[in-house]
Amino acid sequence: MRDLIPYLKLYRKHWFGLTLGMLLGLATLLAAMSLLTLSGWFIAASAVAGLTIARETFNYMLPGAGVRGFSMARTAGRWGERVVSHNATFKLLADLRLFFFRKLTPLIPGRQANLRDADLLNRLVADVDAMDHVYLRLVSPLIIGVIGLLAITGFLAWFDPALGFTLGAILLALMLSLPVIFYRLGKSNGQALTLAKANYRIKLMDWIQGHAELLLFNAEDRYYQQALGEQESLLAAQRKMANLTGLANAILMAATGWTLVLMTWMAADGVGGNAPDPFVAMVAFATMASFELMMPVAGAFQYLSQTLTSARRLNEIIEAKPDTPFDPNGHQAATMGNIDIQDISYTYYGSDKPVLKGISLSLKAGDKVALLGRTGCGKSTLLQLLTRNWDPQQGTITLDGTPLAQWHESSLREAITVVSQRVDVFNGSLRENLILAKPNGTDEEFKSVLEQVGLEALLEGKGLDTWLGEGGRQISGGERRRIGIARALLHDAPILLMDEPTEGLDRRTEQQIMALLQKHAKDKTVLFITHRLVGLEQMDHICLMDEGEITEQGKHDELMATNGRYAELWQRI
Repeated sequence: MRDLIPYLKLYRKHWFGLTLGMLLGLATLLAAMSLLTLSGWFIAASAVAGLTIARETFNYMLPGAGVRGFSMARTAGRWGERVVSHNATFKLLADLRLFFFRKLTPLIPGRQANLRDADLLNRLVADVDAMDHVYLRLVSPLIIGVIGLLAITGFLAWFDPALGFTLGAILLALMLSLPVIFYRLGKSNGQALTLAKANYRIKLMDWIQGHAELLLFNAEDRYYQQALGEQESLLAAQRKMANLTGLANAILMAATGWTLVLMTWMAADGVGGNAPDPFVAMVAFATMASFELMMPVAGAFQYLSQTLTSARRLNEIIEAKPDTPFDPNGHQAATMGNIDIQDISYTYYGSDKPVLKGISLSLKAGDKVALLGRTGCGKSTLLQLLTRNWDPQQGTITLDGTPLAQWHESSLREAITVVSQRVDVFNGSLRENLILAKPNGTDEEFKSVLEQVGLEALLEGKGLDTWLGEGGRQISGGERRRIGIARALLHDAPILLMDEPTEGLDRRTEQQIMALLQKHAKDKTVLFITHRLVGLEQMDHICLMDEGEITEQGKHDELMATNGRYAELWQRI
């Protein structure tokens, strides 16, 4: 149950709505029990009065008004309880998703990035949804059930203590035993149901997202069958849970019947020492009504294992520590753009081979430095360290004399613009994908920057309202690359980090983009990462990397004069 503590704490924010929903639920339950109890007595009393002289003095109006009143109260209470409790629960789940996402975001650059996208989506959707069981099926039914049990026991005990305490003891025994029984019965299946949902979503997402590639490699049917297999596992788990629900209902119906027989037998000689009268019917109907409070209790603990499993899966993310925690009171200041890298080394988690070994490099404000090397030599890893997605295991990186670890996250992000190899295009309009870089940007600014990067064709038709589709499916790879460059131009930070910014572009477009970036970065600190010999003559400093180390460095002319590896690469062009 400790796994649920973080989510119970979130209830404090919505305590009014949740408490009001619980009170309305209690009022509805009491109205329902009162309706059936009063109706049973009223029908029996009316029949007796109709057969005797009491028909002339019997008050039909007051009980009739009570039946109508309880009926309307039950209907109104049920509606109000559903509206209030579900509204509060949905708000709670929305807050929980935001809370989960805020905890997840700092983990993405680190080891948690190994989680499958579909699994993260399942945790964010299905596992968070399972948390509504904590209130709707656990906390609220138990509290309402206990109060309802005391109410029905006290009501019958007022007429006849033996009858009241007998019914109360039976209900209490069921309330204590049924949750334990059905928790144990549903424990393994609840876990299996949660994991089956996650596995099915993963397999289904793999099959849908990779459908084109699966068809090309004739593997579509195999993945389809795997998805069907996971679907069957999910359906089997759901069938078991449905069987448990049926068993719970059957036990409660049997308990209702046997308790009704016992209570009717005890009341047959009269209630409260009186001769048999319509109060016998009242006791019988009160007994049947009392079991309405027991219906949600077995189901609450039947799904508890599923809820606990979802809570554990969420806690794996919520309680995880980010590899690069930021200080909320960290350094905040306008950035000049001085970067100092001193003897840094980095090894990937789970690997023994360092990807960076003793790298040292200084960039003064306004310097243009190119980092050249073949794929896999550690260039992009260095960029990840500069943006503090990871921290080096050895050495330090400072920005304007302050170590990166001491910077406030928002100030560090404002200081750096990154043009990465991977450009993420979101399933939204062209405008929405550009607002990401400049939230207060105007349509005129967006159109201007699109024209600068050669994307004026996207402005035809719907213009900035053009829908780009999931992952930018509506546009080409080159257009996605140029959208990333447009974002960099809009962000306009004092430091510009470029990781293969023209990869995938034709030579003519590449030259245009490089000229645009050089113009844009005239007064900025630039680190240009590439494995192609393009635009290096304009750089203030060039570093050649290999196997995680800087093997050569200097200006273009200096490196050409040394006739080293750089000159050899240049001569091959």
